[in-house]
Amino acid sequence: MLFAGRRSATKEMRVKILVPVKRVADPDNANKVKISGDGKQVTSQGLEWKLNPFDEYAVEAALRLTENGKTGERIGEVILASLGPKDVGQTLRGALAMGADRAVLVEANDEQLDAGVVVDALAKLVAQEKPDLVLMGKQAVDGDSNQSGQMLAEALGWPMATFAMGIEVLDGGKALKVGREADGGILTLKVTLPAVVTVDLRIVTPKSIVNHKTPADHAYSDTARYASLKGIMAAKKKPIAETSLAKLGVTKTPVLTYAKFELPTGRKAGVKVADVNELVTRLRTEAKAL
Repeated sequence: MLFAGRRSATKEMRVKILVPVKRVADPDNANKVKISGDGKQVTSQGLEWKLNPFDEYAVEAALRLTENGKTGERIGEVILASLGPKDVGQTLRGALAMGADRAVLVEANDEQLDAGVVVDALAKLVAQEKPDLVLMGKQAVDGDSNQSGQMLAEALGWPMATFAMGIEVLDGGKALKVGREADGGILTLKVTLPAVVTVDLRIVTPKSIVNHKTPADHAYSDTARYASLKGIMAAKKKPIAETSLAKLGVTKTPVLTYAKFELPTGRKAGVKVADVNELVTRLRTEAKAL
């Protein structure tokens, strides 16, 4: 049985997976990014918000781990967690519509957050929720730091696997086999639970998740699921608990600050050259590439 180690004398406990998610500016709107007049911040004016793509993959992976994909039977609980202003709740509703069960919103401003603060808050939530697994995107597409998962595992003292492209439940639900992408191919790790796993985009390929509840002949689509109308309506009733850094007992303050933001200089128009000799000359004298 999936995660059979979590059971009472009379009834098997449902697996609980915590999925931290972040709201980010739509990467497709990168050409609309603006810098404030004083150069101290990237403004969100005119930008559209969406769920961080890697976090969306983590939500999908968590849902696949906690369901019979063929029958739709739910065999676990997926809890979302996010830090940000109150309107992040809209992003959480979108992920709840995919099928997650409930969410926790830690209200905070961007100025209050860096990876250290986020990890401290997540560690407090883990202590409260006691999940079997923390499953998260490998990185956020705005900061691209790729460090929160590793820092959280260290803070919790849990085993971890990064860049997961495949997950299989082992040992009756007491461990996971994780295939992770490495420069030379696929590195296979076994982690005992509880653990922290960060996922890459290939975690949503049709056969990437094996929980031994979904029949082997069932193949998922090759992307994260879309929220159905039924899911959207159901999400309106799903609970989003609200808390704050202070209520969680988070006392850390950001150690990372940004001195100044500058937009990259515009590219100069290309020029045509008459022959290879002119090309070499221009690369040497103008582009300084030779």
